[in-house]
Amino acid sequence: MVRRLVAARLAADGYEVLEAADGEQALMLARTEHPDLLILDKVMPKFDGFEVVRALREDPRTAGLPIVMLTERTSEEDVLGGLNLGVEEYMPKPFSPRELSVRVRRVLARAGT
Repeated sequence: MVRRLVAARLAADGYEVLEAADGEQALMLARTEHPDLLILDKVMPKFDGFEVVRALREDPRTAGLPIVMLTERTSEEDVLGGLNLGVEEYMPKPFSPRELSVRVRRVLARAGT
């Protein structure tokens, strides 16, 4: 499963990783655990990635949370939709775990985290 691959890679890079099984849980964890960064898929059960991003951006407590969208949905409409919602990076699947590490590090550096 991609979620476990991402979690294992980021944990190997020294990050503390929380996992969510669906968009609803991701939203709850973002609001209660205050992570430094969120990685979402566009396609998730309960709430899709764009719904999660919208909810986070509307909440002053999470509006500035850096978000990386990692997804198979790579049409121009999807990419532009994600970027216009405020995601910092939009990465296509399949992906390189090493590239993900670099992008995560860059996003966190830009965020000052």
